[in-house]
Amino acid sequence: MSVLHPGDCHRFEAAGRRFMYLAPSAAVVAIDDVSAAVLAAVDDRPRTGDDLVAALTGAHGADGVAESIAELVRVRAILPKVAAPPKRPRVLPLTPVPLSTMVLNVTNQCNLSCAYCYEYGEDKIVQTDNGRQPKWMSEETARESVDFLLRESGSSAHLTFFGGETLMNFKILQFAVGYATARAAALGKAIDFSLTTNATLLKPDVIEFLAEHRFGVTISIDGPKEIQNKFRVFHNGAGSYDLVAPKIKALIARHRSRPIGARVTLTRETLDVRRIYEHLTDELGFWEVGFAPVTSAPGRDHAFGDEGFDHVLEAFRDLAVDYRDAAIAGRHHGFSNVRETLEEIHKGASKAWPCGAGFGLLGVSTAGDVNLCHRFAGSDDHKLGTVRDGIDREAQRAFLDAHHVDDKTDCQTCWARPLCAGGCYHEAHTRQGSTVRPNLHYCEWIRGWTDTCLRIYGEIAERNPAFLEQFEGHHEAPQPS
Repeated sequence: MSVLHPGDCHRFEAAGRRFMYLAPSAAVVAIDDVSAAVLAAVDDRPRTGDDLVAALTGAHGADGVAESIAELVRVRAILPKVAAPPKRPRVLPLTPVPLSTMVLNVTNQCNLSCAYCYEYGEDKIVQTDNGRQPKWMSEETARESVDFLLRESGSSAHLTFFGGETLMNFKILQFAVGYATARAAALGKAIDFSLTTNATLLKPDVIEFLAEHRFGVTISIDGPKEIQNKFRVFHNGAGSYDLVAPKIKALIARHRSRPIGARVTLTRETLDVRRIYEHLTDELGFWEVGFAPVTSAPGRDHAFGDEGFDHVLEAFRDLAVDYRDAAIAGRHHGFSNVRETLEEIHKGASKAWPCGAGFGLLGVSTAGDVNLCHRFAGSDDHKLGTVRDGIDREAQRAFLDAHHVDDKTDCQTCWARPLCAGGCYHEAHTRQGSTVRPNLHYCEWIRGWTDTCLRIYGEIAERNPAFLEQFEGHHEAPQPS
């Protein structure tokens, strides 16, 4: 009989119960006493099935132990050491995947000069000063882009606007929304809109337009005045907080149909997660706040090192406890990093690729080039076609094949791979020079954060399972009143 070893899973406790997260199936499973005893015995030292039955029969009965062993082997929670992980079939789309989200880069210009910006700083991918990529998207390109989206989408589509600073080309945004609304209606398709903005240009007429068209709005803002003004400055070095704060409050007061979210960039110099969160929610009124460590090559002044990731993980864990307590009590909490991971856990997400970039989501440059996502918009090395000629299916399939998680050797033994699949392509390109490589610099961070979210998921599932219904598709998440 084969000797059994710890398998492809992660065990954790929540609400006084034992659970395991099974990487092959992305399932969260409660562990009974017999299974817990088998797993503990295998952890202590590798054993054969006969050894396990002999050691545990007195406490649990031979039949129960044998059944538990068989089930744990079946789900790969314990494994014969000689057994190689089963090779998943390489499932590439046989027919084109409908395009669900198109990110339209309406300008590559910005009225801020953020020191850490990937678009304009030392880590810039696309050169926009060579004349090939226009500074502003034209009406013609916007029309062609909308036609492309509606041609490639299914029964519904999402159009999101991006920059540079998106609202610097508000005229084209208005045109695209009007044209897309009319064309979608004529085709019997549903379409909705969103944008990301730095909030500097949120004038009353802009706010009215966003509210009227039920835009999803994400504001790029880094926190209280002294944190915001550290990096998010105008070209003359002046801070932006005093300008954007009243505009944000005006937007939130008027636009009540959809929640307004904040997107915070964390650097090694701006790490006070709780203070930032409480300021943005309690003082400015954001419904939710998401945080992302800065994307930067390791040598930059603002880049994260191991110590920075450790600090943010502890800060995230601290704030996640507040989310857990609010969820158990049936109250809203706006820490979107937790919410997004809980939704993936609840839905059993098991990713072959880290995100929809390259198939379900595509970015369009100001010239109409179709790229992996908005962060690569205009890059010839990451181009998958044009809005005029359509998607280059051969290039798309080659990209998907080369970036499949099964080809990322370092990911194969990681229990968190169903939720990570190697991480962000742009992060990998910036840090390691290639989108193909997994983001090994934050593996421990991903595992630590996933463990935290699994524990929170277990606590909520045990104490207020109704809260999780919002992630099941037919329920809507709570909205601001």
